[in-house]
Amino acid sequence: MAKLVFGMNQSLDGYVDHLAFQTGPALFRHWIEHVRGLAGSVYGRRVYELMRYWDDDDPEWDAERRDFAMAWRSHPKWIVSSSLKSVGPNATLVRDGLEAVLRGLKARLGGEIAVAGPELAQSLTAVGLIDEYRLYLHPVVLGRGTPFFAGPRPPLRLVGNDLLGEDVIRLTYVPA
Repeated sequence: MAKLVFGMNQSLDGYVDHLAFQTGPALFRHWIEHVRGLAGSVYGRRVYELMRYWDDDDPEWDAERRDFAMAWRSHPKWIVSSSLKSVGPNATLVRDGLEAVLRGLKARLGGEIAVAGPELAQSLTAVGLIDEYRLYLHPVVLGRGTPFFAGPRPPLRLVGNDLLGEDVIRLTYVPA
């Protein structure tokens, strides 16, 4: 049985912004290995539109960026959106029945399925589908933006912490 994991880079004041954080070499390598090991990913529309960047090769990428793109392209993605008309390669558009689709994926797949997007994670939290939360804390204060928890924070229990690179701490929580 697969587990759904919601994890994102976050500021000290609780905001996520894909473009606001510096990802050093150690953290970028972590993300490559993380994506390589996934059974798949579930994206909300906004985060998916940002990540589509990795669908097309850029001749200026270094070897690590090419590695990330290959890892990202290789695993299946489910995109939750009522407004998108189509999605890219190795992706399935989910318009309706999100809870049933994800319960089916959890039952059918093994390993981890990443959840990307705070609003999507909130809707999955509300129906008890998120198995683990990973907060990648960066030593910055944004002061505004999209909060990691898009609604009331669920009761959580800390189960792990790791230093990633020089200045990012990953806190791992499970529902309490």
